[in-house]
Amino acid sequence: MSDDTVSVELPRTLVFSPRANDTSHVLASVAQRRGLFTEHLTGWRVPEGFLVGGPAHLYAGPLFADAVAADLGIALLEPPDDWLTRLPYAALRRGIRMLTMAEAWTLRTPAFLKPPNDKSFPARVYLDGTQLPGPDAVDSDTPVLVSDPVTFTVEFRLYVLDGEIVTGAQYAIEGDLDIEPLDGHESEQRVLGFAKDVLREAVDTLPSAVVMDVGLIDGEPTVVEANAAWASGHYAADPERVLDVVLRAAGPSAEAGERDRQFLRPAAERVD
Repeated sequence: MSDDTVSVELPRTLVFSPRANDTSHVLASVAQRRGLFTEHLTGWRVPEGFLVGGPAHLYAGPLFADAVAADLGIALLEPPDDWLTRLPYAALRRGIRMLTMAEAWTLRTPAFLKPPNDKSFPARVYLDGTQLPGPDAVDSDTPVLVSDPVTFTVEFRLYVLDGEIVTGAQYAIEGDLDIEPLDGHESEQRVLGFAKDVLREAVDTLPSAVVMDVGLIDGEPTVVEANAAWASGHYAADPERVLDVVLRAAGPSAEAGERDRQFLRPAAERVD
């Protein structure tokens, strides 16, 4: 009798938070059709004895991802906090700088304020820094992106893998949710051409799997922001391609490429 054993590779598992949304439902269906396991956790801890098939991937919001990623052995890719501030004015069509929350509290003129890679406070135009949440709600060293207020007439979400745009969708008109496929859109070529030019110059400053939003200001395309694909809504983008990007953006730590290690989301301090 031979002592040789045959190693069987188990299917990968895509893990979701307890809070389901349209994108998690769509990604679960696509993942199952591909032969992946899917698991929806029921709490903010990975249960003792929790079993996944093979290596785990994740689709979830930032706070939940911080709570479970380490226990699942998942590396989370995200754009640098100051990524927008590195782009030329021609790509932004507005002034953008990064401050700490303590500095933002001292602002006395209107500005669009947002946390770069989480939802520690609502992203919107504030009349001044006194309207921001106080130190009882947000740490004083929290990074804050400060932008000149502008109006995007139309906004689009683009999924990027290895520097290439693989799918996208319109998601807003005049700031209101309005979902349409990018494929066949009247602005498709203008948006894609602009985004490809931006990525050609900035690809080394972004992780290999990421979401980039583009908006129109007076008919001209501009970068809105870049976001972590593992926490972004897909809107009307191709779910198959969206899943490709999500699996890369939140996958096994051991599989994160050397290039992507500079884009790993810092591990959250765990509180038991």
